[in-house]
Amino acid sequence: MRPMLATPANTVPEGDEWVHEVKWDGMRVLAHVSGSSVRLTSRTERDVSVAFPELLRPGAGLQGYDDLLLDGEVVVMTDGVPSFAALAERFNVSDAAMAARLASAAPATYLVFDVLQAMNRPTLAMPLRQRRQLLEGLDLQTGVVQTPATFTDGAQLAEATAAQGLEGVVSKRLGSPYRPGRRSPDWRKIVHRRTDSFLICGWLPERDNARALGSVYLATPSPDGPLLFRGRVGSGLAGGRGADLLDRLREIPCETPPFDEVPVGEADRGAINWVRPELIADVEFLGISEAGQLRQPSWRGLRSDLTPQDLVRTETAGSPRSIEARNERRTPGGGADG
Repeated sequence: MRPMLATPANTVPEGDEWVHEVKWDGMRVLAHVSGSSVRLTSRTERDVSVAFPELLRPGAGLQGYDDLLLDGEVVVMTDGVPSFAALAERFNVSDAAMAARLASAAPATYLVFDVLQAMNRPTLAMPLRQRRQLLEGLDLQTGVVQTPATFTDGAQLAEATAAQGLEGVVSKRLGSPYRPGRRSPDWRKIVHRRTDSFLICGWLPERDNARALGSVYLATPSPDGPLLFRGRVGSGLAGGRGADLLDRLREIPCETPPFDEVPVGEADRGAINWVRPELIADVEFLGISEAGQLRQPSWRGLRSDLTPQDLVRTETAGSPRSIEARNERRTPGGGADG
């Protein structure tokens, strides 16, 4: 079975017919439980049981139920907030010994927010209100398996999650049935995206057209001088916008990269064209990885009103200090739509 999915939305819905959850930055997983047997499947129905041995062990909280099917999100927490980078290391692990080592170093938590079958009877047709009551009656609160809280004030939850650097909010209609594999307006996800300004320090041509702009390299200055690599952005640069930018980039070439060290994975890109870090761009992004790079960036436009000196801050976007500060914050628990 494939999980039900949420429809993207710009605002949190209001009204008593809605309940709201934290949108965690994790991996959507269904848990199939039959006595002592537990099988974990991904959103695409791939068996990922071997990758998360800590969720299969006796005492984890999933074993012992008769014919139970759960929906939830697997996350790896770092200082109380989800670390997508830590979780990504475990996605495709198929070796049991390696999975055990990773589980010890960065243990996963299974946040359960729906029950699709219980005690040999399907619950898909039940309204979410009843499914939630049934789920809470299972008392899945063992540490590695949790049933996070839901909230009635979606606007307040959205404000809290945005302030604490979390991914967003999922709002669900209490009267909605579960629709496997469908993206439904009865579930809505509101994802927090940020916009900030970055220096352009290089560019790559399109993969199939060396004359067209494919993506640009981004950086932020640090107070002590060196530039901090922030990754690349290509989304939003198609057509005339990219062509105009490429003309300007060709006017400010630079023979060497403006970093002390070219990031791993980028040095072997022979087609990189470095430029003097003079142009500034606004970029929208979902968040900052632990490596300090932008996640899901999208081009917004050039900022002719700013100079590189304007970007020097005590805490540059995504600097270790700012990431640390976010990780020290906390938020009430919740679920995600994946």
